[in-house]
Amino acid sequence: MRYASIRKMDISNGEGLGVALFVQGCHFHCKNCFNKETWDFNGGKELTTWDVLELLRPLTNPQYTRLSILGGEPLAPENLSGVSAICKFVQEFMPSKKIWLYTGNKAEDIGLDLHYLNSDPLANYCRKEILPYIDVLVDGQYVDELKDMSYPWAGSTNQRVIDVKISICANKVVLWNETDKDQPLSLYHNTAE
Repeated sequence: MRYASIRKMDISNGEGLGVALFVQGCHFHCKNCFNKETWDFNGGKELTTWDVLELLRPLTNPQYTRLSILGGEPLAPENLSGVSAICKFVQEFMPSKKIWLYTGNKAEDIGLDLHYLNSDPLANYCRKEILPYIDVLVDGQYVDELKDMSYPWAGSTNQRVIDVKISICANKVVLWNETDKDQPLSLYHNTAE
C-alpha cells in the first residue's frame, strides 16, 4: 500500500487528538477535492514497517485517542489489505484507541447495513475484514455544492458520521451523534435477526 502523508498530531479528522494516515490513490475524483495529490495510485510512498511504527508510536501516549485513516480512498481495492492490517493491529494492541475511517463509499455499499449486503466482494470484505475494527465511519463522496465548514468531521453535508459498532449491533446505520455512549452495546442488538 502507498500513502501520501502521516500527520502525527491531528485535531481535525475526528474527535480528540489523534494520528492521521492519508492513503494514496482514489478512483472518485470529487470536484474541488482538498487532496487531489492523493488520487494517483503510483504517487506518494510505499508504506514500510518503519512507517507503520512511526504512525503508531504517538498512539502509545495516553493523550492520543484515535487513529484516522483517510486519503485518497482507504477502501479502494488497492488499499484494502493494508488498511485492514493496520486496523486489526490497533484494535488488538491498542484497544482503547478509536479508529476513524473516511470513505467516498456509502456505508450500505460496504456492508454496514446487512439489509443491503449482497454478493458484492467489496461489501463482503469490508463487513468481515474492516468494519469490525473501526469505531467511526465518515461515508459518502465530497460534494462541493454541499460544502459546510461548520459541519463536524466531514467536508459536505451529504456525508454521514456513523457509529460503526452500534450500527453493526442494530443492523442499520446509526449516526455518531444519535448514540448514547453510556449504554451497553447489547441494548442496540437487533432481536429480529
